Amino acid sequence: CLTIGPAPGSILNVFLILAKKILGLTFFKPEEKWSSTFETIIFAVRLPRLILAALIGAALASAGVVLQGLLKNPLADPYILGISSGAALGATLAILLGVGSSLFGSYTLPAMAFIGAIITIFIVYNISRVGQQVPMGNLLLAGIAAGAFFSALVTLVMVFSGEDLHAVIFWLMGGLANRGWGHVKVILPYFLVGIIPIYLTRRKLNLLLLGEEAAQHLGVEVETLKVILLGAVTLMVAASVSVSGIIGFVGLIIPHIFRLLVGPDHRILLPVSALGGAIFLVLMDTLARTAAAPLEIPVGVITALCGGPFFIYLLRKKKSTVGF
Repeated sequence: CLTIGPAPGSILNVFLILAKKILGLTFFKPEEKWSSTFETIIFAVRLPRLILAALIGAALASAGVVLQGLLKNPLADPYILGISSGAALGATLAILLGVGSSLFGSYTLPAMAFIGAIITIFIVYNISRVGQQVPMGNLLLAGIAAGAFFSALVTLVMVFSGEDLHAVIFWLMGGLANRGWGHVKVILPYFLVGIIPIYLTRRKLNLLLLGEEAAQHLGVEVETLKVILLGAVTLMVAASVSVSGIIGFVGLIIPHIFRLLVGPDHRILLPVSALGGAIFLVLMDTLARTAAAPLEIPVGVITALCGGPFFIYLLRKKKSTVGF
């Protein structure tokens, strides 16, 4: 994927550039093989974008697996709890108020989106609580209601956006254009903090599928597990949305595709879904930036156009139902 684009190059040259920039290895004078412009394009433009796509794809797919298992709802995706709508409201307000790059430079928009997402999940979680417990049905309904409410606020804000309307719409469509190493640094800590507890508790998530009472009898601290998983998912999704905007499909269908291929065991399903989500979004982002060059198609559009038909084909071929 690093060799594809308006400035194509050989795989060998890309490998040598990475060896030089990352490992400090130089096998010959670089100017004999490629220009300094090509080196900048590979290392400062395409490589961070590829890493971002992989991290976001893995984060959304993993979050989708967790939420579909936690809520026992095949339609659950990383945005079902209103996280994306809260992030969208934060980003939209940043654009409308003219602080999109004034507070923290190019990181202001991701920061505002992240704050919006965190506030949203905090509200949803507290609305859903019944005493010391959080029923999953309550959480699902509260998330849907909060998502609808914040989406309405985003639409209302867009009415008053004026000349900023295009910037708002472009962010809402999702994409990785003009992203660099700074954005990788934004998402990487949250990705690691989120993905580690998910992998450490994936066996307990299997037990939770038996029902909360059964899991409790088998030694699972159900409410603690919910808090851990919801917190991990929130961090990953909020960080992803804050950097890329709203990229649909990945967290909904990728888990289903691999559930059909490898089964419902989360010990296997989680890692293969994360890997599949990473590869899928890298490929889709490559297609998004090259299919109509020099124009760039929003990657969220590409994921839906390419992923939807493939999932339908796989579902028909397996003659199976998507369940738990």
